[in-house]
Amino acid sequence: MSNDGDADTGDGAFRTGDGASPEERLKRQRDDLRLLNQVMRHDIRNDLQLVGAYAELLDDHVDEEGEEYLDIIKRNTQSAVSLTTTVRDLAEVMLRDDADPSRVPLDRVLSQQVEEVRSAYSEAVFTVEGAFPGAEVVGDEMLSSVFRNLLRNAVQHNDETPPKVTVAATVEETDGVAEVRIADNGPGVPEDQRDEVFGKGEKGLDSPGAGIGLYLVRSLVDIYGGDVWIEDNEPKGAIFVVRLPLSDG
Repeated sequence: MSNDGDADTGDGAFRTGDGASPEERLKRQRDDLRLLNQVMRHDIRNDLQLVGAYAELLDDHVDEEGEEYLDIIKRNTQSAVSLTTTVRDLAEVMLRDDADPSRVPLDRVLSQQVEEVRSAYSEAVFTVEGAFPGAEVVGDEMLSSVFRNLLRNAVQHNDETPPKVTVAATVEETDGVAEVRIADNGPGVPEDQRDEVFGKGEKGLDSPGAGIGLYLVRSLVDIYGGDVWIEDNEPKGAIFVVRLPLSDG
């Protein structure tokens, strides 16, 4: 008696109703994700950057009332471009083969990301407390995405003028860890939302893109064997704390 549902092919391989094995379906899904990632990285990102470039050209062609709307266009275009970067990085994590993290100089990665985000958000004030330690931590080329998302988050979800971000890093040799603290003067994160904001697809900070960026942060830190959490900043704001194990080598 025939069965239109899932069936055994007779060679021991389970196949789904469309005739594809789970391995084949997974490969197809990964191929689809690669295609979507390519579209995000090139087509959508290029279109957004073109919008941003033409918005800059309008600076001398709008009146005072128009400046307000033009600023909104610029700000949201910049935010959307940042989101394409986050989606790209998340896709890279999802597509990677289970490669073991290696060792990364903490000071190089942190310094580079602070400078990049500082250049992108000229309205914000960034302060580095002391010198970043030169210790090597467990990580890979994606570690930069952890700090990039946290630094952007500290500016994009800040309700103060100007947004202020303070970055500090220390090494605890006895515990074998490095700790990075990124503090802001924004609205803070209520204690009952602090786990939720790192959840997949959550928008605990009530702003587009917040959920996916912080989900990527936690996913990467978990891969590295570290931890990330949120504390209160005084007198106002939040501190995102990242702990990463020091490299043995």
